[in-house]
Amino acid sequence: MLKTLYIENIAVIEKTTIDFSRGLNVLTGETGAGKSIIIDAINAIMGQRTSKDIIRTGESNAFVSAVFEDVNPSVKAALEELGFDSDDDELIIQRALSQSGKNTCKIGGRPATVAMLRELSRHLINIHGQHESYELFSTDTHLGYIDSYGGCGELLDEYRESYKQFKILQKKLNEANSDESERLREIDLLQFQSQELFEADVQIGEEERLEAERTSLMNFEKISSLLNKARLMLDGEDSDGGIESVDIAASAMQSAARYDSGYEELSNSLTDIYYNLRDCAESISDAIDNLDSDPERLEEIEERFDLLNRLTRKYNCTSDELPALAEQMQTRLEELLNYDKNRDELIAACEAAKANASALAQKLSEKRKEAALTFAGKVREEMRFLNMPNVELVPQFQETELSPDGVDKVELLISANPGETPRPVAKIASGGELSRMMLAIKTVLSESDDVDTLIFDEVDTGISGSAAEKVGLKLKEVSRAGQVLCVTHQAQIAALADFHYLIDKRVEQGRTFTVVTELDHDARVNELARIIGGVNITQAAISHAEEMLNS
Repeated sequence: MLKTLYIENIAVIEKTTIDFSRGLNVLTGETGAGKSIIIDAINAIMGQRTSKDIIRTGESNAFVSAVFEDVNPSVKAALEELGFDSDDDELIIQRALSQSGKNTCKIGGRPATVAMLRELSRHLINIHGQHESYELFSTDTHLGYIDSYGGCGELLDEYRESYKQFKILQKKLNEANSDESERLREIDLLQFQSQELFEADVQIGEEERLEAERTSLMNFEKISSLLNKARLMLDGEDSDGGIESVDIAASAMQSAARYDSGYEELSNSLTDIYYNLRDCAESISDAIDNLDSDPERLEEIEERFDLLNRLTRKYNCTSDELPALAEQMQTRLEELLNYDKNRDELIAACEAAKANASALAQKLSEKRKEAALTFAGKVREEMRFLNMPNVELVPQFQETELSPDGVDKVELLISANPGETPRPVAKIASGGELSRMMLAIKTVLSESDDVDTLIFDEVDTGISGSAAEKVGLKLKEVSRAGQVLCVTHQAQIAALADFHYLIDKRVEQGRTFTVVTELDHDARVNELARIIGGVNITQAAISHAEEMLNS
């Protein structure tokens, strides 16, 4: 449930904090006062696409923060899936916007991405805006409603994975059936390229090893000089090097240790150093004896580098990727050479994958048809409550070819008046009917939805009178199971609110400010009277508003 929303520098809102509660929360205000800005801020928290134009004029940054409390198990599961801690029952989501276009998002105080906000918000908030009613014109949304209501998600995911495998095999089969001349041309090219790579016999890490060897050969004189210098410092001339000095020091400490055992550890250390230095000196001598300028080997390395550079440029990859590329070419070549055998195997695999996908699609279709009848019936009853007493809603199924959504094309046909044949929503539904149909659908879906916060942005578009009151009663009913936020222009809906917020626009010192205020009883009476009576609030409007609140 959305507990607190903090908004800073979003459009005409400089700073505001809104504390919401469980139940029906209504937001009202004059047209243009900034009600839509509240929804924009919530959309930002939900990870929706947000333009930098939303940032308040003259400011470089904007910020939105939302606190959710009593988060349900689905939210905690989503948090774990995204890699966040899910132990607390309170969750804070933040998003900062900048004029540079950079977004900074946080979930529970930890850095997040906009995509993470979008994924998590599906389990936190469900928004129905004015434009969404017109999505009813798209039959794709009808299928989505039925899948959501019928709990078809898991089966749909299983089908889509099967369908994906079928399409992959189908693509391979189509490639196998391509023009014979193209196959022969590819065989010829692959034979040449794979032979070139296998003859080159490039090894992983070879370039680094060659570079080290080349560096050593090119610096032969410097290395020889440094090694001889090191040996001289250790062995010296006429036995006066470092090793001899350490040996003398070790002998002296051994003698001292015979008189005082406290020097024994230091004596042992010097003795160990002496033997270590002897080993180092011998290793340096061996290295000097093994030094070889070998200009022929240096030339071989340069030629090898030329080959590696040519191959990496030709195949647009690193030298370490060339062995794998050679294997891939060889595998593809064998596929093409064994065309008939592979084609027969592909046909069998493709047919099996299609049969599996078709079986799952039919299973999914049956589940959808069963859910659609119940769903349509429940939506119809909700619409009848919303002052559409004669409405009929019929789910019409049409079988299609296999697609990512299965084999179903579904359309909810509607008849709003007696005697009318149910027809597509786009052909007969008015704005008010669309709004009530969408509210009815949201109400039915809320029965199987675990989202705690529902937001309705001007769901009252195109309705008034008793229909508006029925919409308010339905919102009130839905809010009993969780939290509903509603932006409205209808007094009948606002009067039913558990909590009423006024969105008020003011001008101070040439700047516009929007202020959000929770209204007490008297302030609610005045606001309802304004909605009822307009600019000139009469005593009759006030009395009517008082009556609405007390009824």
